[in-house]
Amino acid sequence: MEIPEAILKRKSIRAYAPKGLTDEEIETLIKAAISAPSAGNMQPWGFVAVRDRDVKEKLVEASHGQSFIATAPVIIIVCTEAARTTPRYKERGETLYCLQDTAAAVENIMITATANGLGTCWIGAFDEGMAGEAVGLPEGIRPVALIPVGYPAQDPTPRPRRPVSEVLHHEHW
Repeated sequence: MEIPEAILKRKSIRAYAPKGLTDEEIETLIKAAISAPSAGNMQPWGFVAVRDRDVKEKLVEASHGQSFIATAPVIIIVCTEAARTTPRYKERGETLYCLQDTAAAVENIMITATANGLGTCWIGAFDEGMAGEAVGLPEGIRPVALIPVGYPAQDPTPRPRRPVSEVLHHEHW
């Protein structure tokens, strides 16, 4: 599958087949993630791959009861270490760049998953403290996204998108 096709084919998947993922499949996703651009090449990301049922249940609780995430064979927690960007970029590195960098990594994971026949869903609604505690994140490491990953057990209809003519502006807003 070519990149534009994977981008257009990507959907939020909330039901997963019971088939597990191999370590190699997970590593493929993380290799894609760490190929994302980052401010000053500071690479402020880190990832936790969760397969353990008990930990997944804690992540369901942290995500305000989004129980479908526990049905995925793996949940990837995308984290940022703002201290990697703050020496160079100060407050903007801490409050923006490290988040932009991890967002690019998340998108790379999701597009690569789609291209490899996997489904994902970007989860941003969760209690950071509870999620961090569930996976033992050290001080200074912030969870920014939970990504359940697995083989899709559904093929949802694509959600509508605003047309280019509505969102693209030339020269001025």
